[in-house]
Amino acid sequence: MSNPQDTQFLPLTRRQVLEAGTVVSVSGMISTATAQEQTHVTTSPSLPENGTTVHTACRVNGQPTAIDIDARASLLDMLRERLGLVGAKKGCDHGQCGACTVHIDGRRVASCLTLAAKVDGRNVTTIEGIGSADALHPMQQAFIDHDALQCGYCTPGQIMAAIACVKEGHASTPEDIREYMSGNICRCGAYVGIVAAIEQAAPQIERG
Repeated sequence: MSNPQDTQFLPLTRRQVLEAGTVVSVSGMISTATAQEQTHVTTSPSLPENGTTVHTACRVNGQPTAIDIDARASLLDMLRERLGLVGAKKGCDHGQCGACTVHIDGRRVASCLTLAAKVDGRNVTTIEGIGSADALHPMQQAFIDHDALQCGYCTPGQIMAAIACVKEGHASTPEDIREYMSGNICRCGAYVGIVAAIEQAAPQIERG
């Protein structure tokens, strides 16, 4: 006659082990998801249904511009979505790639990190404002001459940063150029052409 206590030592099949493990894993996932959802509900800040609107008056590419804009909107969004100036690109949206570079009062900025409300009374220059099809900016021409682009997505930001690099006095050596252009990423790897283009355009920009 078998001992009832021996039943607790009966061997488990592989299927039983897997089924038990699955139940435990799913239960843990549900518990974690529930906890995260509760945390999100209790810690997320409440935002107003409608954002505060501010009036911004500035000059964009030399043209007086007045616009009512959400106080939380970035300069990049204002340029692209409200003014139709799509040269500045939305790359990382975290100020890390430089594709959105524009000039404010002659200084380069990452427009994705700049509040549109902050440009009130200031001068904003985008890639659309530095040249034309009939009269390219020296830096634009240099980028073409040295094939300093491939897909072209980062090129507007590269050109705007390159112009600033020259005007800031950091284009005297290839090493300086690479250092002060390091905030602009080219995922195609056209860096050799970019450095050569800046070296070519620098004397013309400095004379201007």
